[in-house]
Amino acid sequence: MDDLKKELLKEIEEFRKVGHKFLENEISIMEFKKVSGGMGVYAQRNKNGFMIRLRIPSGITSKKQMKWILDTAKKYGLEKVHLTTREAIQFHDLTIDEVCDLMKEALEENIYTRGAGGNYPRNVAISPLAGVDRFEAFDVTPYALIVNNHFLKKITSYKLPRKLKVSFSSSNMDCGHCNITDLGFLATIKDHKKYFKVYLGGGLGANPKLSIEYPKLIDPSVVLYHVEAMTKLFIEQGDYENKHKARIRYIVERMGKEEFLKCYQEKLDDVMKDEDLTLDLHPIEIDKEGKKTEINNQRLYAQKQNGLYSVYFHPFGGQLHLKDLEDILDCIEDMKQVELRLTMTEGIYIRNLNGDEAGKVLDITEGRGGETHLEESVSCIGVPTCQIGICESQKTLFNILEYFREKSYKKDVLPRVHLSGCMNSCGIHEASMIGFAGSRKRIDGELKDVFELRINGSFEEGNARLGKVYGSILSEKIPEFLYELAIKVEEKNVNFEEFVDKYENELKDLVKIYS
Repeated sequence: MDDLKKELLKEIEEFRKVGHKFLENEISIMEFKKVSGGMGVYAQRNKNGFMIRLRIPSGITSKKQMKWILDTAKKYGLEKVHLTTREAIQFHDLTIDEVCDLMKEALEENIYTRGAGGNYPRNVAISPLAGVDRFEAFDVTPYALIVNNHFLKKITSYKLPRKLKVSFSSSNMDCGHCNITDLGFLATIKDHKKYFKVYLGGGLGANPKLSIEYPKLIDPSVVLYHVEAMTKLFIEQGDYENKHKARIRYIVERMGKEEFLKCYQEKLDDVMKDEDLTLDLHPIEIDKEGKKTEINNQRLYAQKQNGLYSVYFHPFGGQLHLKDLEDILDCIEDMKQVELRLTMTEGIYIRNLNGDEAGKVLDITEGRGGETHLEESVSCIGVPTCQIGICESQKTLFNILEYFREKSYKKDVLPRVHLSGCMNSCGIHEASMIGFAGSRKRIDGELKDVFELRINGSFEEGNARLGKVYGSILSEKIPEFLYELAIKVEEKNVNFEEFVDKYENELKDLVKIYS
């Protein structure tokens, strides 16, 4: 990667010049964005501050790397960093020179920002419990990492119509979101042999679509052939004129399923004939003595490795305060083989803990983040930070949490709520059990912030579905609506999915009151 780093160092200095031209109004916000996105940088709404996104490959990180992130964030005067729904980390409120300096410093730590935005292959998503999940078919970690590396080696040369998202999931829960992405690989076992199911052409945002399934199971050794086939198809068939239709799902829509699969197969055959991309990867072994614990906590996950555990920590709204990160790192500093993995729910799993260690991590994180599923809700950064955001998704989330605190309601009744500040679905609202997307509507002659409500979405393999739209609710009414919904679910003594299935009419009636 030395040659790539040299190339990127030159790019960073050129980008610094572009950034100052933008600040001096010599170029427009759109001209700046065309360059900045590919560097993993976006101007914030106030134009004076900038966001930079660090590629954490599949969210897999270490104590050492997170210590660097902690120290660097402190150095730039930040109080928190933002965990994203694609297992990356964002720094906000930096100057253009701080952004460029940070990019250079990150390269020294083998952390890249190139291609973290813009028309490039994005961070490869993965089930955050891959390798320790009791229910997984097999560990997909080595495959996700090698695809990340494959993209990164060529990151400066891609000429894609728009972004390309690849995901890996190790079980049918599909925590990597294979069922709703451009290219997804879901681990499965058939006749005692490892395979991937392959999913193509899905995506969220405007005109969301479920992926279509490739008709054959594939051997894990041929994953990179499929990655290259999809890339080549996208380059050849993608829409370079209309960015709003420049995603793979629109190619599927235009061609139809059968023709798209035929085109994909042709590209796959060509790649397999012309290139040697066969993989021979081995499982990652965890060699640590376990110790069982009797602790009962919904944030504690018993790994498939006997006596080892993962603890989930969910900073509210994905806003990881540096003091909390520092205390966690101090707690686990002397714990051997502990690994941290970022999640697509804006949280962190601290993995490979024995029972005693798990207890300590639960203690140090108690009360600092979500303890119920509602408190583990997800929100994009939204207004006033995001350039294209419509509503204040973070503020709405914190209003929800505060309302439930005021009501002293701590029962774990509702699932996570996913909030997006606009229809772009950065909060993954379209495929969640409860999802909200921000927009504005004229009510009694006044323009108001409202959120479109979707309910009953799912990523689960074999049952993947987009949530059903139930209407729109004023932003300030959402906390009260959710509280009343929680009361109704509790009264029926069922889980939320059962409530939606059995008592949908009561749900509709409640929505009518608040819509």
